[in-house]
Amino acid sequence: MFVRWLLPLLGALSAKADFFQFDSISNVSTYYFNYIYCNIWEGECQPNQDDATQQVPTRDLWAGFPQDYISLLHQWYCSLGQCCESGDCRITNNITGLARDLQTKLHGQHLAQSVVLKAIQGFINNPESNKPLTLSFHGWSGTGKNFVARIIADNLYRDGVKSECVRLFIAPFHFPHARLVDTYKGQLREAIRDMVLRCPQTLFIFDEAEKLHPGLIDAIKPYMDHYDNVDGVSYRRAIFLFLSNIGGATINDVALDFWHSGQNREDIGMEDLEHRLRTETMESQGGFAQSELMSGHLIDFFVPFLPLEYRHVKLCARDAYAARGLETDEATLDEVAKAMLYVPKEERLFSAQGCKSIPQRINFFLP
Repeated sequence: MFVRWLLPLLGALSAKADFFQFDSISNVSTYYFNYIYCNIWEGECQPNQDDATQQVPTRDLWAGFPQDYISLLHQWYCSLGQCCESGDCRITNNITGLARDLQTKLHGQHLAQSVVLKAIQGFINNPESNKPLTLSFHGWSGTGKNFVARIIADNLYRDGVKSECVRLFIAPFHFPHARLVDTYKGQLREAIRDMVLRCPQTLFIFDEAEKLHPGLIDAIKPYMDHYDNVDGVSYRRAIFLFLSNIGGATINDVALDFWHSGQNREDIGMEDLEHRLRTETMESQGGFAQSELMSGHLIDFFVPFLPLEYRHVKLCARDAYAARGLETDEATLDEVAKAMLYVPKEERLFSAQGCKSIPQRINFFLP
């Protein structure tokens, strides 16, 4: 299909050559070669926006050229993902999709659903924000912190967590040795700066943030502060997510108190948790609490993830089966949910593992 219309296009180009200056033709050819080399073959290159060979050809170059061929070339070029009406095709900012996914895919987390949507939507709708958006996710493992981070990435970026505008750092994996903290500082600053220069809107995810060295967080603290720029680079369109288990006990205590008093967990509000969560984070051990990120009050929202109950575990199991294209029944979902460990032991109220191990556990219940 491509060859069928490319040949006449090239023939028409020869017939219409008098409409162009040869240096313009050279620039157009060089641009498309550079684009294919950098993006299709993934060659090592750094596009220079001041170089004419790296600029998208303007419509003036095509004056007098048959419109049908221009449209065909434009469709092919855009099919490679280089252009779109919204600007940078890597960035989708699908707030409607974000709201839908948080509502339908995230179970038992009404506070996270509300706070995350409000924070992201407010940031996206305010291009003149005076600082980057910084969110801190707190709660037990398996309650959905990583899951929500992926939902955010999937709806803000075309390629989700694989986008070149998204970077995930796992503290024990990327920064395992305290003695190398000075080396890590330089590497982390460079990684963040380079991505901000490449993408007009970036997402940085720090998993197991409580294990980050305080000096490491302080090294990037200026990027999250109220500065117009840092060394000539603006970081105001960046989003920082910090994920940690800090505050999990406090969140669980509040949820248990509500249950003992006969109140619905959906009645738990941010006013019941935010102050206590902030205090516990400040008093906790580890680099995250000791960093200037906390003392400088640069975290915009502390997002609590509540412990999951039996009914939420069943919903996670249902989703895991559906993701594999498998049908199931209530009896099977009950079997999966019963196989999980719950606390307090005498009441079997909260899943100690959340939904984290559900995709693996359902393997034991497959025929």
